[in-house]
Amino acid sequence: MDLNPVILAIPVYFALMGAELIYEALSGKRTYRLSDAVTNINLGALDQLTSTFTYVIKVGIYTLVYEQLRLMTIPATWISFAVLFVLWDLCYYWSHRMAHEVSLFWGGHVVHHQSEDFNLSTALRQSSTSFIWSIPFYLPLALFGFSPVQYLFVGGINLLYQFWIHTEHIGRLGALEWVMNTPSHHRVHHGRDPKYIDRNYAGVFIVWDRLFGTFKEEEERPHYGITRPLASWNPVYANVAHYMDLFRDVRKARAAGDAVRMLFGPPGWRPEYMGGYDAPQPVPEHYEKYNAHLAGARMQRYVVVQFLFAMGIVAFYLFQFGTFPVSVKIAMAAWIMVTTVTFGVFFESRRPGVWLLEVVRQVTIGVGAWWLGAEGLLTAPYGMVVPLAAGASLIWFLRVSTRRGRWLLPGTSG
Repeated sequence: MDLNPVILAIPVYFALMGAELIYEALSGKRTYRLSDAVTNINLGALDQLTSTFTYVIKVGIYTLVYEQLRLMTIPATWISFAVLFVLWDLCYYWSHRMAHEVSLFWGGHVVHHQSEDFNLSTALRQSSTSFIWSIPFYLPLALFGFSPVQYLFVGGINLLYQFWIHTEHIGRLGALEWVMNTPSHHRVHHGRDPKYIDRNYAGVFIVWDRLFGTFKEEEERPHYGITRPLASWNPVYANVAHYMDLFRDVRKARAAGDAVRMLFGPPGWRPEYMGGYDAPQPVPEHYEKYNAHLAGARMQRYVVVQFLFAMGIVAFYLFQFGTFPVSVKIAMAAWIMVTTVTFGVFFESRRPGVWLLEVVRQVTIGVGAWWLGAEGLLTAPYGMVVPLAAGASLIWFLRVSTRRGRWLLPGTSG
């Protein structure tokens, strides 16, 4: 089992999102949309999935610096833990700030800002590539002599703290607002209104923003999202969309200096012959969020149940991947990626052929469970129950997605 605090907290994340949904049902204030929330969680799943393969890189670089270049060795005590907690958050501030101010780095962070809603599921919307650009910002901690174990544990705690500040249901928190990052401060950070953009970078301690001049108080309710909305529920595309746009522009550069500035300048910077800087604009008064979604209560129920079923398989992978051979890791990772894309296609496609993805996905669940059982990686009860559940799901899917022998389009009711 992985001892990553973020993975261990998965049940707590879902419990708190459930509590937020119950509160919204009782209060009448809604901040969730099914398609958006599913995409947020799918992106979190892809991030954790990627981490199971890139973990050795992230930890390896830090460990190498610690073992070869550290200036001292700091023992693990409560005092060193407290010091590291503050220093880690300072490193996070600068890593986070550069992710907003450098276009190439923004490609690894923009994913977290793409949602046009703001709720606890938004906290799980993470990029699979952000680690590439953030690693250097934490290496001073290795030079100072904080061990990799301390670094990973404190980093996990820092990220756990940031979960609860993704909500619209908690207002101002009095004196706490002066020192700590709060939901009010973080709502500003997720705002796409020009006055809110590139503000409140802190993870835990808002004092960094006050100290370095990036603090902004919450005034009117922000409009959430990015200045160029993604307009897609495909989590794989969400991870690469900015890079695709950026490198498409770089190829049009007439000079190497322009290409370099487009990569390492602020997001939206372009030379005059390409239209100049694309500055953030106020959100139109009657702006409508991207809202492609499944019509029909029967299909929506099917997607919700299948999503929860898929998340159970994802959790099984994350908690057990250390025991899997490489072939199983690759096969399950591929299935998880296809699954997240399938849900995205469900919400936004109008082509009947997309249903083939779901048929293949259900069939591979049964085959995969049999394979894991044969490898001794899935106990007998689950080896029987999972294929049966997949078979029942396939029958259910065929019932809700066809009428008189013809496929229903995703946008039609069944």
